[in-house]
Amino acid sequence: MKLLLVEDHKDIAGVIFDYFELKGDELDYANNGQHGFNLAVAESYDVIILDVMLPKMDGLTVCKSLREQGVDTPVLMLTARDTKEDILAGFESLADDYLVKPFDLDILDSRIQALVRRQKGKVANRELQFGHLKLDMNTRILQREGSRYALNPSQYTILRLLMQKAPDVVSKNEISDALWGDEEPDSKVLRSHIYQLRSLIDRPFEHAYLQTVSKVGYRLVAEVQE
Repeated sequence: MKLLLVEDHKDIAGVIFDYFELKGDELDYANNGQHGFNLAVAESYDVIILDVMLPKMDGLTVCKSLREQGVDTPVLMLTARDTKEDILAGFESLADDYLVKPFDLDILDSRIQALVRRQKGKVANRELQFGHLKLDMNTRILQREGSRYALNPSQYTILRLLMQKAPDVVSKNEISDALWGDEEPDSKVLRSHIYQLRSLIDRPFEHAYLQTVSKVGYRLVAEVQE
């Protein structure tokens, strides 16, 4: 499995890492909510293990924001709070499971395995389509009229946002937040990513899907609109 652990308590994170790495699983790690959100958007994981109390962005907000971005990776919440209201808040943020600290690592593993089995039945055919563009969200392969393109993480994140909101405009701020969170680089970097994506999906074809909306952002335009 490939897991994302978002946990600011170093001792807890270390114990979880040791357990799952001994099992042969691969883990990425973030010690704050913003970094965890950025990783979850940019990479593919089997399960996200997400603490509730986090710096920069709390776990509930991270989970809600991921769902708003179309990320449906299973999320298992970790928290020291065990009241009914806290548990309900976790599920209302669209988490898939909830585990109260302290917890048994074998129980954590069993919960994760159950989420993976459940998800495999849900994501057999996760695909976004707009016109002749088809994006496989499992493999990050884009197809257009017989051509196939393997997208890098930045290209995938941008195109997924555009396809999810098409034909509406996606602002530059929305794209920057999805790519970098609060660590936005120079604006030339985003323009470079857009240029590369446009060259990849539009340049060989007569119709250009990717359109710049001056001073606002970008959108996908269907052929029938031209």
